[in-house]
Amino acid sequence: MLRAAGVGVGDEVVVPAFGNVDVAEAVILAGALPVFADIDPATYCLDPSEVEAVVTPRTAAVVVVHRFGRRADMERLLDVGQRRGLLVLEQGESEAPHEEIAQRRARAAYLDVKLRGVRTPDGGDGHTFQQYVVRVPGNGRPDRDAFVRAVRAKGVECQVPVQTPVHRLPEFRRFVSLPETERAADETLALPVDASLTKREMQRIVSACNALGGLLQPAF
Repeated sequence: MLRAAGVGVGDEVVVPAFGNVDVAEAVILAGALPVFADIDPATYCLDPSEVEAVVTPRTAAVVVVHRFGRRADMERLLDVGQRRGLLVLEQGESEAPHEEIAQRRARAAYLDVKLRGVRTPDGGDGHTFQQYVVRVPGNGRPDRDAFVRAVRAKGVECQVPVQTPVHRLPEFRRFVSLPETERAADETLALPVDASLTKREMQRIVSACNALGGLLQPAF
């Protein structure tokens, strides 16, 4: 899409650093330079204000990545693109059947009510819960990783959605300030909400997390 739009050598393309190294790689393959902008902490997608802050005369496009079943604020991002003369491209997520989405939303609603000691996701804007991503309290990555080990030890499969932000990878290392991106990488944990999960398995997830919730307190 970038090549077809004429994006190439000498151009800059604004991309997220939270996940999806393939987006930055695609920019490089087109001959352009990826420029990283910070995310909105509620959606984990590009923050329109942060996108506008990194636009330069060389910026040709923005690649918006929708995350975890939550869409980016496309109205504001398209407004930035229109005002600044930028191509705005979207990378979506695979669409699940309506029934599967309904079941995931039901499981997410159950976790929203039952979980203690973790920050549950913002379910706004038609969230389809491709992943149910919580924030683990405490002192960042060490406490989040300890939480993961403890929950897995209780038989709950969970994942750290982004191990290393793209701007921290050796081939894309940039000395830029992306505090929300780095905070999200340090604190987030994806809990299962698959449509196949039974009520007993959902209860196990809650019990495993709640046994730890409140034990990890932020340092002052």
